[in-house]
Amino acid sequence: MHTHHVFAFAAAMLAAIPAAAAPSLPGPAFPSFADVKTVKDACDRDLAGAQARLARLERHAPDGRWAAASDDLNAYLEDVSGPMYLMENVHPDKAIRDAAQACVLRWQDFFSTMGLNEKLYRTAQKVKPLDAIDREFMKSTLEGFEDAGIGLPVDKRPRAKQINDRITELGQQFNKNVRDDTTKVPYKVDELAGVPENVWKNAPRDAEGQVLLGLDYPIYFPVMERAERAATRERMWRARSVQGGDANLKLLAELAQLRREYAQLFGFASYADFKLRRRMAENTANTQRFLDEVKAVLTEREVRDLAELRQAKAQHLGTPLDATTIDRWDVPFYTERVRRDRYTVDQDAFRPYFPPQESLAFVMKVAERMLGIRYQRVGKKMWHEDVQAYAVSDAKSGKALATLYVDLYPRDGKYKHAAVFSYRNGATRIGRVPQAALVVNLDRKGLSLDELETLLHELGHALHNNLSATRYSAQGGTTTLRDFVEAPSQMLEDWVYDKRVLKVFTEVCPSCKPVPDDMIDKALVARDYSKGIKEGRQHFYASFDLALHAADAPEPMALWARMETATPLGHVSGSKGPASFTHVAGGYAAGYYGYLWSKVVALDLRTAFEADRLDPAVGMRYRQTVLAQGSQKPPKQLVRDFLGRDANSKAFFDWLRR
Repeated sequence: MHTHHVFAFAAAMLAAIPAAAAPSLPGPAFPSFADVKTVKDACDRDLAGAQARLARLERHAPDGRWAAASDDLNAYLEDVSGPMYLMENVHPDKAIRDAAQACVLRWQDFFSTMGLNEKLYRTAQKVKPLDAIDREFMKSTLEGFEDAGIGLPVDKRPRAKQINDRITELGQQFNKNVRDDTTKVPYKVDELAGVPENVWKNAPRDAEGQVLLGLDYPIYFPVMERAERAATRERMWRARSVQGGDANLKLLAELAQLRREYAQLFGFASYADFKLRRRMAENTANTQRFLDEVKAVLTEREVRDLAELRQAKAQHLGTPLDATTIDRWDVPFYTERVRRDRYTVDQDAFRPYFPPQESLAFVMKVAERMLGIRYQRVGKKMWHEDVQAYAVSDAKSGKALATLYVDLYPRDGKYKHAAVFSYRNGATRIGRVPQAALVVNLDRKGLSLDELETLLHELGHALHNNLSATRYSAQGGTTTLRDFVEAPSQMLEDWVYDKRVLKVFTEVCPSCKPVPDDMIDKALVARDYSKGIKEGRQHFYASFDLALHAADAPEPMALWARMETATPLGHVSGSKGPASFTHVAGGYAAGYYGYLWSKVVALDLRTAFEADRLDPAVGMRYRQTVLAQGSQKPPKQLVRDFLGRDANSKAFFDWLRR
């Protein structure tokens, strides 16, 4: 599952690559947090600075310079609060993570208070936009105030702020419970038959000599995909299925209730109605209609995929087909087994071809070729020794464009999934350059093709931040509508199946053995296998999220069990899926459908690259008309500007049926 994060005022208101000696990192240096005191001192100092700057903005006249003055404040807020949010998720020292978490709560208090600042709101209402970009800026600014509760009766505003602050606190704790999970599943060596030895041989042992395996991606997936014994897979699956536990189920229930209450303060029946009025989907009815259309195509395919897995299991175990059932922990194992048997495609077989550092160099080189940019590594000490820093520049002019930090490998206490933290957006009006951090959890021994796809997807988010060239920082990069923001990343996922694109690997690693063409041919055919299962699961997540944020705001676990029982695979008693669903606890609340919605846009955008995915002319047009524009133009206009026509869903539904 791909994920991403955005941290900006607008959102808050609503081989190897050789180290280069020459370039420095554009923009300010990332703050160093040596200890808890450093974090607390920075928090005190920066919040005081924010209050002083806010007071200055309150005195500003509603003239043609107000938008720039407002954005100056936003730029400061990004610079001082964004790094705290990142440190809360990635710093190796738990005490510093906890201190950063406490600081983020203080920032939430500042933002929610500012959202109810009547003086700022009344001034903003009087500002006359100078052009279309200013008009879009002022529109989102006023909407941010309105969504924060400024239009509510005075006696209801304190409750709106209280709910907003509590939602942030609950979301933090939810994520922390998942992030800090250190569950280890004990196995006897013979129980790990089929699992590659390098996955477990260096793992810690308990007093009885059993191998202790954690739940990080580089361990979890090889066990689920390769362990011959169903009991081995089941124990790993069950451990993962209760991550977050009852504590997170309780937090999520409170979140759902608070969101409903918040929406009702504004006169909406549900939180979904409240949120979706600002999205591409426009309303809950359109979103549900879209999900129903997708389900109509998917259901038959999902049932067919599962029937094939059931047949594979019966053949593997020598059991009668009518006496064979597929359990959830069987799906990864038999999916990979069928891929290997039918298509002779083994995801693990790709790992020797895709060493992690060279894979990073590869996806960067692809971006360089497509988009006319250059990455240069800068030897700089960051929050962990694994973190790498890159200066991004325009290839033709040499102009410094951005900074990108890359945190590749899993460790205790680190954010568990894959994300880009766009904590600083650029602004052309003041020569401000963007900065972002790409955070993944890759296998140090090499990447599967699926993992290479994930890495390229996340780089897509980083590019959206890094190549933004908006007038205002509040409109930079990934501040676009939530149901559009995944599109630029999803568009790129297909690139890893293109043989011409993969040839670029030899440019960054001449000593790496090229992936044989026939492996890619087979992977391309095999990619569509089990699409029904994979996309069916995405549809389930989206449907659960929408139902959780409906007018009745049902209890999460009961809702999940009821909805999952209705799926072809059913529900496993004792599992607690919502307890680790960090998307729905955070910024994707009533918005997880956006992954499928964005995919419609992504596949439409991809049609422009059909002739050549590395075409620099098309790539530059894409960079200038989509990536550079951030949210200073509505998504529908971005697509129209790039494709020369309105968006449509033909490519998406053709892909679903393929």
